[in-house]
Amino acid sequence: MKGQKRIRDYGIKIGELEPGRLNAITDIQGIRVGHQTMDHDSAKTGVTVVIPSSENIFKNKLMAACNITNGFGKSIGTVQIEELGTLETPIAMTNTMSTGIVTDALVQYMLESNPDIGLETGTVNPVVCECNDGNLNHIRKSNVKQKNLYDAIGNAEVEFFEGDVGAGKGMRCLGLKGGIGTSSRILQFEGKPYHVGALVLSNFGALRDLVIDGIPAGRIILNQTEVKDQPIKEQGSIITLIATDIPMTERQLKRVAKRASVGIIRTGGYIASGSGEIAFAFTTANPVPHEMKSDMIEIRMLHEDNLNLVFRAVADTVEESILNSMVCAKTTVGRDGNTAISLGEYMEAILKFR
Repeated sequence: MKGQKRIRDYGIKIGELEPGRLNAITDIQGIRVGHQTMDHDSAKTGVTVVIPSSENIFKNKLMAACNITNGFGKSIGTVQIEELGTLETPIAMTNTMSTGIVTDALVQYMLESNPDIGLETGTVNPVVCECNDGNLNHIRKSNVKQKNLYDAIGNAEVEFFEGDVGAGKGMRCLGLKGGIGTSSRILQFEGKPYHVGALVLSNFGALRDLVIDGIPAGRIILNQTEVKDQPIKEQGSIITLIATDIPMTERQLKRVAKRASVGIIRTGGYIASGSGEIAFAFTTANPVPHEMKSDMIEIRMLHEDNLNLVFRAVADTVEESILNSMVCAKTTVGRDGNTAISLGEYMEAILKFR
């Protein structure tokens, strides 16, 4: 988006399902994404925020679930989502060492938006996710400030940049530059179009394992160029957000979140011991009111026999989101001269093997 060259612009089409208008998580009405990027000296980091709804999400919670495939991570907010099955704040992403300050900022934002929190009603469950950008970013320095969370929210748009922006600025993926990527698919049920969208913060894997739509791209890069596959200890992660406007229950969303790993594995990830694969899934179709206005809440849900199509859409969108995060990112020189090269620099060589 925003005029960037994405993986489809290279003729790579993942799966058979059609993408949404923007081929982004924001094809689901009400969702916006904002970034605040730090890119100076040894600061290569930032904050990305996904705003899940145009409504006050604390007052109108969204059914949600999370799945932890490998738990080497410091994400905040997963426990209550697991227990109650609802999302009640925007989802923020940043680097590992900044989760605390971004959590403080998100809580403050929610308090300002909802003066009743902690007084007339309960507290709030902020959701903050992280990956370790320490190879490119001087992670020991407190580069991220509370203001950056507010700026990211203020910058939130339907069309947004991908790649080395926001939380993705200092991320590496499959031996190259990683970051923020997104994709979506359109599904039809009862003659009505619905959407499944994904957004990733990619920061995992080794170059030799990179696969692009079945092409052994990592090995091609290693064989055709002077690039060396310098193993970096598997201390990365990938955060995956999956959104839909299909009516689902939190149990179904849990099953959806589990399928994020399929898209990760297709690109060459293998869920390493020191990596955190954490996925969230939510639907905008079944809002849950914070205040009890009646004893019962009516909800709708997709028939279980239709879930396979949703699972396929999740696998495709996560795979394409990861590739977009890499091809949209620019080559970045970070801390101590450490360099992550953009996938875009090698696409011409890779495409010769199609």
